[in-house]
Amino acid sequence: MQEENAAMAAMQAHLVENQEIQARLIKQLQTKREPQPTQKDRGEILRALLVANGGKMLEKEARQKMHLSKSQFSQLLAAMQDHIEVKPYHIDKRKKILILK
Repeated sequence: MQEENAAMAAMQAHLVENQEIQARLIKQLQTKREPQPTQKDRGEILRALLVANGGKMLEKEARQKMHLSKSQFSQLLAAMQDHIEVKPYHIDKRKKILILK
C-alpha cells in the first residue's frame, strides 16, 4: 500500500512538473519575439523588393527572387507581420499577394 502511495505521489509530481513546463512554453509562444539579425536583413531586402514592385508582389515570386525555402520565407513573413500584409490574390485565391503596409 505504501509503495502504491509513493508511486502515485511520484506520478503526481511528474504531472505537475509537465504542466509547469507546458505553461512556460505557451507563455513563450504568446510573447512577441524580435526578429533575428538575419531576419532583419532579409526583411529589409523583402521590403526593398516590394517597394521596387510598387508595394505589391506575389508571395511565390518574392520567395524565388530571395532564394529562400518555403519554411524560411514563412518564418520571415511571420517576423515581418507588422510591416507586410498577406492576402489571397483576387484572380487566383490559391496564390497569396504581399502588400507593404
